[in-house]
Amino acid sequence: MAPRRRRASAAASSFPAPCSVSVGRLMRKSTVIVVILVAALAAFAAWRALAPASVEVTHPRRGMALDAVYATGIVEPSLEIRIAPRAPGRLVELNADEGDVVQKGSVLARLEDVDVQAQVAELRARVEYAEAQHERNSQLRRRGLLAQEAVDRSRSELDAARAALQGAQDQLGFLRLVAPADGLIIRRDGEVGEYIPVNETVFYMAGDAPLRITADVDEEDVPRVVPGQEVLIGTDAFPDQIFSGTVQQITPRGDRTARSYRVRIALPGDPPLKIGMTVETNIVIERRPHALLVPTTAVDESHVWVVENERARRVRVETGVVAPASTEIRAGLAEDAQVIVHPPENLEDGARVKTRTAPGDARPSAPPPASQPASSTQP
Repeated sequence: MAPRRRRASAAASSFPAPCSVSVGRLMRKSTVIVVILVAALAAFAAWRALAPASVEVTHPRRGMALDAVYATGIVEPSLEIRIAPRAPGRLVELNADEGDVVQKGSVLARLEDVDVQAQVAELRARVEYAEAQHERNSQLRRRGLLAQEAVDRSRSELDAARAALQGAQDQLGFLRLVAPADGLIIRRDGEVGEYIPVNETVFYMAGDAPLRITADVDEEDVPRVVPGQEVLIGTDAFPDQIFSGTVQQITPRGDRTARSYRVRIALPGDPPLKIGMTVETNIVIERRPHALLVPTTAVDESHVWVVENERARRVRVETGVVAPASTEIRAGLAEDAQVIVHPPENLEDGARVKTRTAPGDARPSAPPPASQPASSTQP
């Protein structure tokens, strides 16, 4: 039996050994690959960290710096008259509509007045009777046939009848809407058959006066605004036009809720603006036609980043007018400086940078574009 076991052992030794050697080789190869990848990533990160940042640069330019106070406003008539009945009633007649030019004294509308007219007719008859009665009593008194007391009583009755008639006629007038002056009907509320309460406006009339703008100016800016200042006016209705006006008046009392003051702006001539249009106004405080300007994005807390010898330098500057697109630099920056338009957040003073020229950049020797002023106005 023993020899049989030896043959089995010999037979067993003729088969290949388990694949532990192949698995070990694969693990070693994977480890090498991982190490290579880590090293490559580390090298790439080091290269990125040491490589100069790419920045966009431009040169300062000369242009118009416009210091102005911005406010929104509404176009309105200088004289607006609201016409309303002084007595309630049903609207039975309309003689004017929006857009009509009316004359002083024109009857624009009439409320139902049948009862009042009947009352007027009755009181007029009473007045006629009282006048006749008083005349008879006066004649009798002159003949000595009647006491003075009777004459005085008839006179009192006549005065009372006349006063009652006048009151009824006034009431009849309250039911008629009459134009108090020459003007233009700019709005009408109410239709025939509608009941109109007392003092409810039916007609809005613009008097014979130029249009104006009422703008709400923030209380922080009001001290800079004075009558006579030029105003630049824009509106979405005429996007390609800029209108001019003049500060006419500043209301002495502000709005405590909105924290603003109303500024009246006169409109010279006959601009095509319509009553009720919303406008954007820029009240000009000062013009500086040859100011040094840089992109507003380049300014950070009274500093700008410039490039000198391929290195970024943080320079302190004195700013003037700040606008959405451009900022005025009054001191601290050379005209031939290369200004970084959008400084990276992690940029350090003295760091190496790689520059690329911003679109539309002009060398300092080029004439300043007059069509692109810096302004504290809003677009």
